[in-house]
Amino acid sequence: MEKLKIWYDEEGDILEISYGDKKGYMKDLGDDLWERVEEDGKITGILILGFKKRAKEKKIEVETPLKLVFAE
Repeated sequence: MEKLKIWYDEEGDILEISYGDKKGYMKDLGDDLWERVEEDGKITGILILGFKKRAKEKKIEVETPLKLVFAE
């Protein structure tokens, strides 16, 4: 089973949640949200720009195979 990785860059205010180490790319979902997609098309992560600011201003919901919901 893959390990879930959570990385936060406080200076850049970027949150990334992913699993797996296979090669892939980041796909722009709009509104400063990105999903990590492996070469075989499997979605293995999410990247949120301006995370701390978003978390203070509004609820964050992102549906991928990893269903993530952040609320105040």
